[in-house]
Amino acid sequence: MPDPAAPRNVESATPVAHGALTPKAFGITDKGRVRPTNEDQFLVAELSKAMRIRQTSLVEPRLHVGEESGHLYLVADGMGGHRAGETASALTVTAIEQFMLNSFKWFFAPDESGGQNVLAEFQAAIGQADAHVMAEAAEHPELSGMGTTVTLAFHLGSQVCLVHVGDSRGYLYRDRELQQVTHDHTLVADLLRSGAIRPEEAARYRYRHIITNVVGGQQVGVKVEAHAFEVKARDCLLLCSDGLTEMLTNEAIAHVLGTTPDPQEAATALVAQANDAGGRDNVTVLIVRFDEAGST
Repeated sequence: MPDPAAPRNVESATPVAHGALTPKAFGITDKGRVRPTNEDQFLVAELSKAMRIRQTSLVEPRLHVGEESGHLYLVADGMGGHRAGETASALTVTAIEQFMLNSFKWFFAPDESGGQNVLAEFQAAIGQADAHVMAEAAEHPELSGMGTTVTLAFHLGSQVCLVHVGDSRGYLYRDRELQQVTHDHTLVADLLRSGAIRPEEAARYRYRHIITNVVGGQQVGVKVEAHAFEVKARDCLLLCSDGLTEMLTNEAIAHVLGTTPDPQEAATALVAQANDAGGRDNVTVLIVRFDEAGST
C-alpha cells in the first residue's frame, strides 16, 4: 500500500490540435519537514469530447475522441485540525471533477466571450464546492471549520482561464520574468493593499498567516477571483501552495523556471529547495510549459 505522506506526482503531455500550443505539465506534492500529514491536493486533467458507438454497419473503432482537448490544473491547500484540512481539499477537488464531467457547458469556446463564460462557470463551481464543504462540516462536527484554498486554471488553445481563492498562488513565467497573477486573500495582503503597513513590515507581521477567504471555513460564502489571459510558446504557468512561496523568494523560483525547462525537473527541484530551506509546511508545485504544437 502506498505511503500517503510520500510525494504524489503526475505528468500530462498531450498535443492540442489546430496549431494551438502544446502543454506539458507536472505536479508534485510533499508534506515537508515539519507537518505530520499532507493537506495539499493537486490535479492535472485532460478533457475532450468522446463518442462511444453502440451499433453500426461499419467496421470501425467503438470509441471516437475529438481532436481538440482542454486541460485543467488545480492546487488546493487544506486547513483544519484532525485531518479536516485534508478532507476539505479532497472534497473540493472531487466536487470540481464532478462539475467538469456533469455541468461544464463552455468547453470549446476559447474566444474572448467564451473565456468570460468559462470564468463564470468556474466561479459557480467553486461556489458549489464551498457549499459541499460547509455541508460536510455541518454533518460531521469533528470537521467544523475545515477549509481550503483553491487555484484552478483551464487551458484551451492559447487562452488560460484562472480562478482563485486563498493564499495559494498562480504565476506566469515569461521572458525571464515571474509575474504573480493571483492576489493573496490574507489579512496582511489586505493591509498592504490599503497602505496600512509597509512591505518591509509584512514579513514579520504577527497575523500574516490569517486567510480571509477560503472554500469552507467559518463563514458562509466565498469570493472567487478570476483572470483570463493569453499564453504563448515558452511561457510557463506555475500553481503552488504557500509551502513553496513561504520558503523561496520569487527570484529563486524564477531562476529554477528559467534554467530548468522540463516541468518535472523544475517542480522536483523547487520542492527540494523548499524542504532544504526548512520545509515548514506542505509544499505543492504544478508547472505547465507551453510549446508550439509539434515541437519538442
